[in-house]
Amino acid sequence: MRQFFKYVLATLTGLVLFALVGVVLLVALIAAAASSDKEVTVASNSVLELKLDKPIGEREFNNPFSGFTGGQSSSIGLDELKAAIRRAKEDGDIKGIFLNLELVQGGMASMEEIRNALLDFKKSGKFVVSYTDAQSEKSYYLASVADKIYLNPQGTLEFNGLSSETMYYKNLFDKLGVQAQIFRVGSFKSAVEPYFRTNMSDSARLQTSSFLNSMNNAMLAEVAAARKIAPARLKVISDSMLVHNADDAKRLGLVTDLGYYDQATDYMKGKLGVEKDDKLSLIELSDYEKADDEDEEGSTSGNRIAVVYAEGDIVTGKGGNESIGSTRFAEAIRKARLDKKVKAVVLRINSPGGSSLASDIIYREVMLTKKVKPVIASMSDVAASGGYFIAMGCDTIVAHPTTITGSIGVFGVLPNIEPFLRDKIGVTTDRVTTGKFSDFPTITRALTPFEQSQFQAEINRIYADFTTKAAQGRRMPVERLRRLASGRVWSGTEAKARGLVDVLGSYDDALRIAARRANLKEGDYRIQKLPRQKSFAENLFSSFSEEAKLRMVREEMGPMYPMYQQYKKLSEMKGAQMRMPFEVNVQ
Repeated sequence: MRQFFKYVLATLTGLVLFALVGVVLLVALIAAAASSDKEVTVASNSVLELKLDKPIGEREFNNPFSGFTGGQSSSIGLDELKAAIRRAKEDGDIKGIFLNLELVQGGMASMEEIRNALLDFKKSGKFVVSYTDAQSEKSYYLASVADKIYLNPQGTLEFNGLSSETMYYKNLFDKLGVQAQIFRVGSFKSAVEPYFRTNMSDSARLQTSSFLNSMNNAMLAEVAAARKIAPARLKVISDSMLVHNADDAKRLGLVTDLGYYDQATDYMKGKLGVEKDDKLSLIELSDYEKADDEDEEGSTSGNRIAVVYAEGDIVTGKGGNESIGSTRFAEAIRKARLDKKVKAVVLRINSPGGSSLASDIIYREVMLTKKVKPVIASMSDVAASGGYFIAMGCDTIVAHPTTITGSIGVFGVLPNIEPFLRDKIGVTTDRVTTGKFSDFPTITRALTPFEQSQFQAEINRIYADFTTKAAQGRRMPVERLRRLASGRVWSGTEAKARGLVDVLGSYDDALRIAARRANLKEGDYRIQKLPRQKSFAENLFSSFSEEAKLRMVREEMGPMYPMYQQYKKLSEMKGAQMRMPFEVNVQ
């Protein structure tokens, strides 16, 4: 009888849990539907508020839980943000843009795209006002285009140049008893250095210093032009860190006003002829996107330019929203190739690389497509290693001056955890094989010298293939290409000077080149975005499991979570890798 009641209780518990999950799903569906059906109107005499307080990616993905967050997405799509700014330029109800900036999360090339959109907006004669309590280098780069730059009188402005920091795990591996068996080609291919060094090698330091200074110089030149400060003077201000507080920023001409949020809004009220006691009509980006009933593809023409958004690590299989799955992206490029309405393809790349196999699968589809229609690469923040591999076959490569690219090299990492198992947790292994090398490769013993030579030979073969194909794509002798390779990273400006990219420009420049190559006039084509985004239902169910898992891991790991992410990346590096020399975080 006791067993019977246990089964009944278990069944009832399961039914209750199932019902609760069903209620949550129903509420989510209702909330999302209500959010999507919500009508948003733009009042006359309004200001578009751009509060860039979330990570900025290439595309905005549908958030199935947006109904719970007031329609807010967990990220900001660069594509959607630029479209909103373009629309605001022509919208008679929008009189200006309010940049409410904090620590902007995005790469330098993304910042340049947004900044260029704001400069274009100003051509309409409308105003741009910026306000911050504390301003980072990147947020100031955006704010520098504003007519009025307000900084909190007690706030700070970071203006002391760019930096990049790398974490090294050798000491951790030594303590754990994990040996990283490294195989690579190229003296600059330092992606594996964190696993066997405690600091940067000379070559890693050299290349990082080179591309950081190139990016910094490009940024300073644009800020100098916007603030009408001599470039040499601006560099002295930055290099000498002359800005220590808000008063310094005002005295040196980096900001126009020291004031609080209410003072910035009062200024805009004055511009709009609104009384100070009245409310300023601010419309947030998410609401303005809902109010946009304009056809974002811009034309009723049957001609199309397909834009394939490739963002994240390059992996085999389908991948996800934050990765470039070889199967999914090969299908997207194939679809564009076989669609007769598509006259050209733009491959928008924001990737540090990944699997060499996956990269080659995508590269193959690029090569097949360029035989029948133009294929243009548009490099965003990063298009390096595998990211460069999928670009190098395109007819034209367009990069920002601040794009991080190159890194033409290959590596492999095979950890040996035998000491960890034996010495730390008391586990030993034994094996039976049918052949001498049946267990190769394995992580529970060290590789023999012969096995190491075989692994290295495969890395060498893939590197030879990489550089040969890159030389063909760039139409240069392979010997010259290899002098530019060795895993070295370049800025867009450096890559252009060395023939690794063709044009310094933006995503819009890449679109114009694609249209011209396809003999399409402006307004005579629509944009088709690929690959297809997941449906609401697909996102809803996948988000439950993914978000729940990530939340538990974050809570459990706490400040160690970034190291866990590195461990996950290491564990997912199957086969030869074409990746950035290290995790670049430019600040």
